[in-house]
Amino acid sequence: MVVTRRQALLLAAAAAGTALTATACTDPTPGAPDARVTIGLTYVPNVQFAPFYLAQQRGYFAEAGVDVTLRHHGESEDLFGALTAGREQIVVAGGDEMLQARSQAVDVVSIATLYQEYPVALIVPEDSDITGPADLAGRTVGVPGPYGETWFGLLAMLHEAGLTTDDVEVATIGYTQQAALSGGHVDAVMGYVNNDVPQFRATGLAVEAVPIGDVPLVGIGLGTTSRMTQHQGAALAGVVAAVGRAVADIAADPSLAVEAAAEEIPGSITDEQREIMGAVAEATVPLYGDLTGAWGEHDDARWEAMAGTMLDLGLIEEPVEAGEAFTDAFIGS
Repeated sequence: MVVTRRQALLLAAAAAGTALTATACTDPTPGAPDARVTIGLTYVPNVQFAPFYLAQQRGYFAEAGVDVTLRHHGESEDLFGALTAGREQIVVAGGDEMLQARSQAVDVVSIATLYQEYPVALIVPEDSDITGPADLAGRTVGVPGPYGETWFGLLAMLHEAGLTTDDVEVATIGYTQQAALSGGHVDAVMGYVNNDVPQFRATGLAVEAVPIGDVPLVGIGLGTTSRMTQHQGAALAGVVAAVGRAVADIAADPSLAVEAAAEEIPGSITDEQREIMGAVAEATVPLYGDLTGAWGEHDDARWEAMAGTMLDLGLIEEPVEAGEAFTDAFIGS
């Protein structure tokens, strides 16, 4: 996922369990102006969703002819459940998560890549002698659990380093990476370079992000259904264009992400929280990649490599046709 509930609550001054109410949405009329689209954002409001907030607040969606509702998921809600049920028309999810879902017969197609760089890193104490994935042999690495991008990243990283989970001790620690690392219970944790690292440092824990290498995994993007791609092309193109505009704005001035998120996070935000949000926004901008070309394009070769790697690692049980899992048809149109 993009962000864990625990991590989001560190940034939001919201009570535990807060989530936006689900909003059912009728199918837009093909080709009609102000088509209605609900976009699913995982878990509680967070600065990492700022491109969607900013696009809404600045009227970019409306200018593109799309009436957008932003919907945050509940804590235990399935990532693709609302999309499959028709309560959402677009969901924000990892390309690898979409590919895995397709292997399980979920109708999801990526229409834009938000993070051109994979956001997961190996996080170690600043004084650690672990400087690369190969140094993990015989060490303990903590993960929230055997799911999601931190798990995918761990397996792909070990694979690229010529290791397997038999060569390391994998500790399932839930969302207690910071406590586990600071307490010396693990030698390293898998986390998000743009979220966990700034938060750890903000609390006084000196850490380093060790790159996991050029793993063939695809980060966060926008997923929809094949029905939407066939019947709601104008609406999808409008959403992609609007989000792309907001991404460009934030890349030019990351403080915009903080202000946009502040309007969406319930309750008041302390100066400390605002500072952390700013650090997260700054760390997120590099993940957007090169914005001089057509924003959101998919890397065909990486998707093909990802399909093979995920099959090899047992993350999907049957081969998935990568070329059918994404489309650039709604980018730059």
